[in-house]
Amino acid sequence: MYELKNDYLTVLISEIGAELQSIKDASGKEYLWQADPKFWPRHSPILFPIVCSVNDDTYRVDGEEYHLPRHGFARDREFELTYQFDNEISFQLLWDDESLKVYPYKFALNVTYLLDGNSLYVEWQVDNIDKKEIHFQIGGHPAFNIPDMKDGDTQTGRIRLDALAPIYRFTSYIDGTHDMTEEVVETTKDGVINFNDETWSKDSIQINNSQTGKAEILDKEGHPVVTVFYETPVCAFWSPYKKNAPFVCIEPWYGVGDHRGFDGEFRDKPLMNHLLPGASFSGQYQIAIGE
Repeated sequence: MYELKNDYLTVLISEIGAELQSIKDASGKEYLWQADPKFWPRHSPILFPIVCSVNDDTYRVDGEEYHLPRHGFARDREFELTYQFDNEISFQLLWDDESLKVYPYKFALNVTYLLDGNSLYVEWQVDNIDKKEIHFQIGGHPAFNIPDMKDGDTQTGRIRLDALAPIYRFTSYIDGTHDMTEEVVETTKDGVINFNDETWSKDSIQINNSQTGKAEILDKEGHPVVTVFYETPVCAFWSPYKKNAPFVCIEPWYGVGDHRGFDGEFRDKPLMNHLLPGASFSGQYQIAIGE
């Protein structure tokens, strides 16, 4: 477990999955979900090399079948610490013989956390160290405690987006697939999504086409408790259905799950990222605590 700390926040990160474990303010208040397995046993997994699911956990590269579980394998692998300063830390995951069995590309995935004031910046860098073009998706899945919700309460909460016009989302399904051809309007009032347990009956809310760049979790008084900034093509919101879970996830994604029935090549998946040999990809998002 590694720590970043300043006058505003204390952050803990694990080498397993390079996953955030805790975000506390100076008073010791915890903002990150603490992975109670009764609801969901993770904090903030990194999604790589896929986001959501491929149909039947199966995908194809040059006609050969490979198998990946939902959200890929990076979240369960041990990363190597590459450097640490007072306010910054970086980890790396390299391809190996085991990864080639499920993902036939040679890559380096670097994950960096930078603490600045009341904000934590999360940056991903993917390097193609193969001799051929590689294809991948990547995303974040941080889970935050719902303000004012106590044990046994019925889930209710509000997320405010920076978009007041009609917001469209994919139709998603519990198995992690979706229908990109079917877009529906997400009901908001002044940009606010009011959610409860029933909101998650079809898995998640997936806002597509870069319609938003900021999502705020509000308390009962309407003040932002956690704000996530992103420049990703998709941002999803999720909590486990029928559990009245005391957390909600804000998920910036460079990618999306398979369209239902898709059985084409991996490179042709929707919202796929492509890297030529020697090329790099970088993306980031920001978590701000308080107003």
